[in-house]
Amino acid sequence: MKTKPKIWLSSPHMGKMEQQFVKEAFDTNWIAPVGPHINAFEEDICQYTGIKYAVALSSGTAALHIALILLGIGKGDIVLCQSMTFSASANPIVYQGATPVFIDSEEDTWNMSPLFLEEAIKSRLKKGKKPAAIIVVDLYGMPAKLEEISGIALKYNIPLIEDAAEALGSHINGKMCGRFGKLSVLSFNGNKIITTSGGGALLSEDEEIINKSRFLASQARDTAPHFQHSSIGYNYRISNVLAGIGRGQMIVLPERIRQRRKNFERYSTYFKEIAKRGYIINFQPEPKGFYSNRWLTVITIDPTVNNGITREDLRLAFMQENIESRPLWKPMHLQPVFNNAPFYGNGISEKLFEIGLCLPSGSNLTASDFDRILGVMNNLFC
Repeated sequence: MKTKPKIWLSSPHMGKMEQQFVKEAFDTNWIAPVGPHINAFEEDICQYTGIKYAVALSSGTAALHIALILLGIGKGDIVLCQSMTFSASANPIVYQGATPVFIDSEEDTWNMSPLFLEEAIKSRLKKGKKPAAIIVVDLYGMPAKLEEISGIALKYNIPLIEDAAEALGSHINGKMCGRFGKLSVLSFNGNKIITTSGGGALLSEDEEIINKSRFLASQARDTAPHFQHSSIGYNYRISNVLAGIGRGQMIVLPERIRQRRKNFERYSTYFKEIAKRGYIINFQPEPKGFYSNRWLTVITIDPTVNNGITREDLRLAFMQENIESRPLWKPMHLQPVFNNAPFYGNGISEKLFEIGLCLPSGSNLTASDFDRILGVMNNLFC
């Protein structure tokens, strides 16, 4: 039997200019981790987000790692990190020899709970160890309660890193994600709302920080006619070729956000219809004043109010039809690699993981793709 074409969770979606910029890199022989496309891409990021300075890097993980290095995080330090996130948010903490302390989610955005964040800070201060940094994540494109969390970070004088890897184009009352931390991170991985194949960026209002990050990401080579190094450096710069792809992707970013939000609206309309059959499917909330790029449309399926149907029933039904979906991120405090890490919370992230599912959300989904997707759900929610 012929296999049906794969419908991906979130696949790359090129525009019209990417190939032209890449061709320009080849024609001018800028096939290196330096070149005019990198500078232009960084300027595009700054102009779009409103941040003053940005450095384009090889990945979002590299950007997080550099951020921790710039904050002086090292062995014996404690870093408070959102538990419901991808492991790349937490792994760089361990790279630096520091200890991650995980913070639970809240129900309004599914992101870091300000309540448990402050509880963790007070607890750690009582134990005689002030946290050295906070990493908050804008999950699936939904901004965290960044104004509250920024206020807590300021109150206790703890540097805030905003992991906006999934949230380019999202904002709170017009202030773009990527502008709330002392340092902020973007990702351009292949599944993100725009992609450079592999890539990321580090953002800050502090020019000195960005200049130092550019130095460290380029092997920390001192100014000299020979190769001389007074610091440990990293090979974290993006290539001029990939930056060319990024320039083309920045042009289509507003359209990609519209397409992703249109996907969400289509799912929302569908689940309102099946509510008439008695099924209650909930979405990741979008509080007043918050604007999500809806990178992924994410739902929860509580079997106790849906005739025993679980998120796993839907995931397997999709898989049978060659349609990719995915459970929500397994919280970091439940991961085997972090099983000894401290955690502050009441189980909200655990519950979300248990009942949550990411639906196919690519900006290149077609009408026939949606016919297949909704057909699977119609068969399940009959």
